[in-house]
Amino acid sequence: MPAITRWFIKASLLYLVLALGLAIAQAAGLSIPGLSAVYFHLFLVGWVTQMIMGVGFWFFPKYNQQRPRGSEAAAWATFWLLNLGLLLRALAEPLFSGQAQPLWAWVLVASAAMQWLAGLLFVLNSWPRIKER
Repeated sequence: MPAITRWFIKASLLYLVLALGLAIAQAAGLSIPGLSAVYFHLFLVGWVTQMIMGVGFWFFPKYNQQRPRGSEAAAWATFWLLNLGLLLRALAEPLFSGQAQPLWAWVLVASAAMQWLAGLLFVLNSWPRIKER
């Protein structure tokens, strides 16, 4: 299993535990503005999306013999952009919801842009591997 796959999968498992912990906190009555959005992003982007990306990088058909998984640098950039964007989102969402200041709005935009770039890199790196036999 490639190192990048292990990082994606381990990170996704951590986000699963964090998201479910937030679900328990919400069910127990913890009411923080933006907490539902943080839960949603930790669950969907943190757990589901990263699990898919990690397994996809590992299992998609080989690109070629020299670079079987495409660009490993693009895969690492995908990992870091996705996680930095997600952590920024988890930080900024409650702060923006509690006090809608322009700074937090721009942090949310930056976090969304990072996650979008991560998705774009994943697609560009994976696309050539999706081919007929």
